[in-house]
Amino acid sequence: MSRPRLSIGTYGEITTRRIPSRRVEARTRYRDWDGVARLVQASGETPAAATRALKAKCAERNLLAPTTGTLAPDSLFPDLVEYWLEDIDLEGRLATATRQLYERDMRTLVLPAFAGLTLREIGVARCDQFLKQLAKQSYAKAKHARVVLRLALALAVRHEVLPRNPVDHVARLHRPARTPDALTPVEVNAIRAAVAFWEAGRSPSGPRPDGQLGAIVEVMLGTSARIGEVLAIRRRDIDITAAPPSIRIAGTIVSHRGEPTARQDHPKTAKSRRTVAIPSFTAEAVRRRLAKLEEPSLDALLFSSREGTPLTTNNVRRQLRRVMELAGITGVTPHMFRRTVATAISAQAGVDLAAELLGHTDPKITIQHYIRRNEMVNPATAELLERAFAKDT
Repeated sequence: MSRPRLSIGTYGEITTRRIPSRRVEARTRYRDWDGVARLVQASGETPAAATRALKAKCAERNLLAPTTGTLAPDSLFPDLVEYWLEDIDLEGRLATATRQLYERDMRTLVLPAFAGLTLREIGVARCDQFLKQLAKQSYAKAKHARVVLRLALALAVRHEVLPRNPVDHVARLHRPARTPDALTPVEVNAIRAAVAFWEAGRSPSGPRPDGQLGAIVEVMLGTSARIGEVLAIRRRDIDITAAPPSIRIAGTIVSHRGEPTARQDHPKTAKSRRTVAIPSFTAEAVRRRLAKLEEPSLDALLFSSREGTPLTTNNVRRQLRRVMELAGITGVTPHMFRRTVATAISAQAGVDLAAELLGHTDPKITIQHYIRRNEMVNPATAELLERAFAKDT
């Protein structure tokens, strides 16, 4: 009759023997987490000491098993979340900001609704109802919650705790109809005037302007770059003597929790690195900034604090909002300049060029999120209808 099969993480009978060194060797077979039983041995001065050393060695071996092995269908959802976050860190593929965003979305959006549930209690109906209720409050929140909930439950499926991922079968979230907003040329010039008035020191309140906000606006208008990408431009990224002058978009500014603001060596995605020819109004603003740079290094940032450290995107947003409020202009954000540029280029040269300028690999993203629809129908229709239905004279 064969011996019973060892359970994973356990060992069999321990035997001891005297070895030539006059020490005692203890031996057993230990079944590792991969299902293979292997010989494990340890030695000591006495049989008891050798046995203790062997048991300690087996205990250490058990620590090498994947932590998710302790998950079961009756495990609580928060236990899965902790394993999921550990798994993300183990893979190390996510940017720090994305990792922090996932954890924040999980803890603020999903955990409050699922904290008391076991994994077997989380089915399609429950997930579907949760996401629909959340979507009533905010489509964006529901979308973010769906992402992290699906990723966490996918880990449970991969480790055979759940037979399927319930989020894969929920109803599709429906995005509310929204038209991308963009500025008109008149509005752009009004913003320029408001910033110039403020930078001239005519505003009655607030800190003394350092002249950077106006240049930041001109660079956003001339490149379509995101605010973080603009603040990450270095001296080495600028070719002001070329015809036409150009700027390479090759980084962004990141502010990770508990860490100082820093320049990241790639934009939002690595594929969105691009070199952009700039119009004269942007080139003029860049020349003025370069003339004021005291740091001769090629890695010197075009825009920085008085100490030479990167500006934070939030500070620039607050500064722009404050200046707009003083001028009585509302609703202007840095990202609106990106949509404004996309709309202008699409109207004059087509959506493909607009997508290329923005660094999008798929023009559908540009159309859906960045281009304001032109409501004006081709006026040629008036002439055609005139010919078709002109009144008899």
